[in-house]
Amino acid sequence: MIGLTTMTTTTTETDESRESQHAEHRAKHWARRLALQALYQWDVSGEDAEGLLEQFLGIQDAERADAEYFKQLVCGVLAHKDELQEPLLPVLDRSLERIDPVERAVLRIACYEFRHCPNVPLAVVLAEATQLAGQFGTEKGSKYVNAVLDKVAGTLRGPHAA
Repeated sequence: MIGLTTMTTTTTETDESRESQHAEHRAKHWARRLALQALYQWDVSGEDAEGLLEQFLGIQDAERADAEYFKQLVCGVLAHKDELQEPLLPVLDRSLERIDPVERAVLRIACYEFRHCPNVPLAVVLAEATQLAGQFGTEKGSKYVNAVLDKVAGTLRGPHAA
């Protein structure tokens, strides 16, 4: 009987842990999604970070997002935009200004995560960026973003990053 109780407790704890991890993953996904929208707006309007944060944390979808991660992404991308663009320039097939603004925002977010969020696995950054580009970008945007990020991932994260 003792073994069965221990096994049930361990299974319940494992299920709860998985649910917690899934909820955290979803909250970060929504943070990236909001950050994409905010950075797109910044790119086309020039609005400052404070205004973007206030506006996007006030919308309905914000309750699904990890608000702190959203703030980190938006403020981090804006604070490091020149540094984040540097590794992109040699691998792009056109100037950064000619890239669709949605795809440009996705690339900036992913480059920020590569360089400044080492706890986020490389595969997660690539998958999230590709998904967002496919959902909000041009028809071939997800393939383009994936190809570019594949070329810069090692530079930004290191050659042996997982």
